[in-house]
Amino acid sequence: MVYLTLAIFPAALIFAALNDIYEFKIPNWISLLLLATFPLALLITRGPIELLWQGYLLGAAMLVIGFILFAFKVAGGGDAKLLASAAPWIGLQALAEFIIVMAIAGGALSVFLLVFRGLPILPFYARLSWLMELHQTKKGIPYGVAIAIGGIAAFPNSALFTSFFAG
Repeated sequence: MVYLTLAIFPAALIFAALNDIYEFKIPNWISLLLLATFPLALLITRGPIELLWQGYLLGAAMLVIGFILFAFKVAGGGDAKLLASAAPWIGLQALAEFIIVMAIAGGALSVFLLVFRGLPILPFYARLSWLMELHQTKKGIPYGVAIAIGGIAAFPNSALFTSFFAG
């Protein structure tokens, strides 16, 4: 049961990333799922109860940062909500790793899309509407991918994860 519960976080991030690639949207239910299942994960892993309030405070702080980025058109609203809902699972212990990996992944994704969007449209793109959307220069960057990479990379070092496997 513990492994299944811990799998919620990476599975939700992967689903969010794929949805962001295909539709340039991150469904609200993914963020709500992460927020709602975090206490369950703490309970099942027997994590320290203080991680609950620390996690939600961190999530609130990340939501404020995310909405500031949204206001300056640096990030989308779905990205801001995903960032905030991933923060409790990551916690303070792995936050630096999460942000660094996310920033590197976001930079690499941006460079890839600049190169990809500079190439001519190939005929087979027409069969894959999501690839056509991704190729359009007017579209932004599906930053949910970078959030997912950062979250999955940092999760094994989170207090939630390490408290279960260390104890």
